Amino acid sequence: MKRKTRVLFIALSAVLVIGGVVLAKGMPEPAKSTSDKAKISRPSLAVELVRPHQATWPQSLAVSGALAPWQEATISAETGGLRIVALHADVGRRVKRGQLLAELNSDTVKTDLLKAQAAVDSARASLREAQANVRRGHAVQESGALSGQQIEQYEITEQSAKANLASAEASLAAVRIRLAQTRILAVDNGVISSRMATLGTVVSSGSELFRLVCDERVEWRAEVDANQLPRLAHGQRAMVTLPGGETVEGKVRQLSPTLDSKTRTAFAYVDLPVEERIRAGAYVTGHIDLGEQAAWTVPSSAIVLRDGRSYVFTVDSKRSVVAQREVVIGRTRGDRIEITRGLASTTLIVRNGGAFLNDGDSVRIRSAKEAA
Repeated sequence: MKRKTRVLFIALSAVLVIGGVVLAKGMPEPAKSTSDKAKISRPSLAVELVRPHQATWPQSLAVSGALAPWQEATISAETGGLRIVALHADVGRRVKRGQLLAELNSDTVKTDLLKAQAAVDSARASLREAQANVRRGHAVQESGALSGQQIEQYEITEQSAKANLASAEASLAAVRIRLAQTRILAVDNGVISSRMATLGTVVSSGSELFRLVCDERVEWRAEVDANQLPRLAHGQRAMVTLPGGETVEGKVRQLSPTLDSKTRTAFAYVDLPVEERIRAGAYVTGHIDLGEQAAWTVPSSAIVLRDGRSYVFTVDSKRSVVAQREVVIGRTRGDRIEITRGLASTTLIVRNGGAFLNDGDSVRIRSAKEAA
């Protein structure tokens, strides 16, 4: 009996020991205090601090627009009903003022010229006869052989002959002008930009035959809105990027006095140098220099882009904790970016490594010697 009691006591003791061990393992550990956490936390990143720097940067306005002829001349037929019998110029041909471009059939005009010349000769003969009668009448006026009425009639006939001669000469001059109009001439120096004239076509008065880019000058018509227009002025420098990627320099010649009522835009007319690579009709981009302006800048490495917005990380030097701050950026030059809004000039910010930081992270501030 005593032996059985001893065995039961030993078994019960073993069960109690095992149960205590299981309960001890299952209990949660006591929570650590905030001070304990602060003791074991470590800075997430060693950073270098900088302040915004003020610099004087050139300011420019990015715009776009079409290349167009500085002045385009339309060369048309001044007389109608005649056939084109010769063409002496084609698209791309450089011509000078007065150079022959085309010829119209002049046979009928030359015939009219002969008629007009004959009419002039006849009028001159009639005038000579009238003048002779007047001279004879005055010679015998004293003798009474002719009455005063007859002499007055001779004088009237002389005046009519003079008027007829003047009319015939005017008609002759008109025919000569029409004959000259059968030769289509260049109205200015330049290059032929288009040709509508076709050999054998019977033209009508006012028919367009050629287009001419005067002096081969092409300008850039930059499109600007109502907010941009007041910032532009005559003589400002412009840089235009051509379709091939090349750039060319120009100057603002004049500004539109009004805005278009449909597009709400105006033109800044930029003079460009005369070069073959500058071709009218292309739509190009460029920028116009607006002068220099003060700018607060930071290293481009300090800017962090997240969700389409720009941020910097400011630092509380006492607590060594960073705070994310949204900023508005402007111009870029080299490795520096302008900050237009959202940052004071005395604020300390993280120079680089911001992509690895979050709002409220602890950092270790590196000294200048360590940063070097």
